[in-house]
Amino acid sequence: MGKSNLARFEASPGTQALALDAILDRALAGDAMSEAEGVTLLEQTDAGAIAAIREAADELRRQQVGDTVTYIINRNLNFTNICQQHCSFCAFRRDAGQEGAYWLDLEVMLHKAQEAVERGATELCMQGGLNPEAKQEGSSLAYYQNLVRELKQACPQLHFHAFSPQEIQFIAQQDDLSYGAVIAALQEAGVGSMPGTAAEVLDEQVRRILCPEKTDTATWLEIVETAHRLGMPTTSTMLSGHIETRQQQMGHFGKLRSLQQRAGDRNYPARITEFILLPFIGQEAPAPLRQRVGRDQPILEDALLLTAVARLFLGQWIPNHQPSWVKLGLTGATTALSWGCNDIGGTLMEEHITSMAGAQGGTCMEPETLQEAIRSLGRTPQQRDTLYCYQ
Repeated sequence: MGKSNLARFEASPGTQALALDAILDRALAGDAMSEAEGVTLLEQTDAGAIAAIREAADELRRQQVGDTVTYIINRNLNFTNICQQHCSFCAFRRDAGQEGAYWLDLEVMLHKAQEAVERGATELCMQGGLNPEAKQEGSSLAYYQNLVRELKQACPQLHFHAFSPQEIQFIAQQDDLSYGAVIAALQEAGVGSMPGTAAEVLDEQVRRILCPEKTDTATWLEIVETAHRLGMPTTSTMLSGHIETRQQQMGHFGKLRSLQQRAGDRNYPARITEFILLPFIGQEAPAPLRQRVGRDQPILEDALLLTAVARLFLGQWIPNHQPSWVKLGLTGATTALSWGCNDIGGTLMEEHITSMAGAQGGTCMEPETLQEAIRSLGRTPQQRDTLYCYQ
């Protein structure tokens, strides 16, 4: 890669071509990029520099995981939007009794799970609001355990990818339990992996504005590390393109990479399986944040550059990268496959959290549609399961 591409804009003022060339060459050699170097990449505005970053990310993707693009047949199950928290970006949450509030009963959830199996799904992704009424015999954990057991008994072939670190903290607080006790109990009930959502941006300055009631950075990291220690794999995410700075974006990546390195150093039985960039959708967000951000939909160019830098920075530690077709649209997500991504996500079948925020990408994809998008780039589609084993 590198020098021949950079030579086209080397004389251009402010591009720092030699420094950029060195950063990209080290990333391609497998060295750990510093957060400051990541900021340097994100600050590039020259078209040639951005093209070189894209090419480097695409080449590193090719080295690490090849040209196959994976996808999963899964179903989202957002079982309630009743939530005691008030995140400034959330258009999904409702108070109990408020218009639009819902809490699915078990019979409806069983029907959705069985329908997912009939449509070839291998995964059920379950997340919901923090509903203090969701208890069984006074126990929050008992409610969640029973829910998983009932669904797992009805659909044993499904992998349950369920309950974010925020939900784990909520259950632990409701029942005065440790995070480890909650995770172990949910594992025993049938949960196979944890969505790495509720991360937003792992920076307290951002979180005080964006989600002041939510779990703090240290707790999010603690819960995910506890999951890894107990043998529960997780994903990882970042909500981008709102009030955060480039330095805060790179700080987030640094925390994820350190978390993964620590899991390796301590020989934990589980790891982060993938990174998913989640660009901010502001169309239906509460007015104060919407006005502060100043746009309703993501800027594709910003998301693509951040996607490429994520691949280069997370490197060998988190080799699977996925765009969000719900947030970027299928065309944008397909484009991201040339910016370092090797997975195009899942069929979802339904989605409420992002669609209620005003996303325009849709809520359901057929496997054939995802396959066609992948083939349009000359790449090979491959169905996978939650843990990136091929089907």
